[in-house]
Amino acid sequence: MRGLPRIVKPYGITLTQSQLSLFNTYLDELERWNKRINLTGLTSRRRMLYELLVDSLIPAPYVPDHGCGLDIGSGAGFPSIPIKILHPNLLLQLVEAKIKKVTFLKHAIRILNLDGIHVIQGRIEDLHQELHDTGYHIVTARAVADLSQTLAWCAPNVRFGGILIGFIGPGWTWEAEKYTPDLKRYGLTLEHVIPYRLPGQKHLRNTVIFRKEVGP
Repeated sequence: MRGLPRIVKPYGITLTQSQLSLFNTYLDELERWNKRINLTGLTSRRRMLYELLVDSLIPAPYVPDHGCGLDIGSGAGFPSIPIKILHPNLLLQLVEAKIKKVTFLKHAIRILNLDGIHVIQGRIEDLHQELHDTGYHIVTARAVADLSQTLAWCAPNVRFGGILIGFIGPGWTWEAEKYTPDLKRYGLTLEHVIPYRLPGQKHLRNTVIFRKEVGP
């Protein structure tokens, strides 16, 4: 954790000792559980730090401090738990289909003593009553599907004026012609594309931030 503040500082992120301690505890638990249950596919703590934690923190400066958020396909809690640690007043719902990951998420939330964060087991396409019918200020999805499918699952849950954050892997470039029909369909505009390289990797990754236009 010693080098984490230096890594994320260029992206406008400043970490407190309390946050660093929580991140350390979180990775401790993830590493311990991952030896028994395959939660991430990564076995190296260093890779967990860079490829999961740092990756999740990149859009943090664009996340509101208050309001409600929805994380779709939460897995082992990325980006939702790191975002919650940085924005403790943000109320979050985490959607995850696999029971072993749901169990870990609930354990991590309890160990980290996080309030205002709730785990829902299920698939986003099957959930209706459990979600806010007014939508969310922020919706996130990391490593869930390609961008078109991510938009289809996420955009209907973003309230007017809210944002959708997607995480795109190496080799991706923004093609306005390809995605313009989807953005128009869901009332979204592209606000930011954040390119970055994770430590030790040569390929660029991208975090994309869309905003749902205020309706008439």
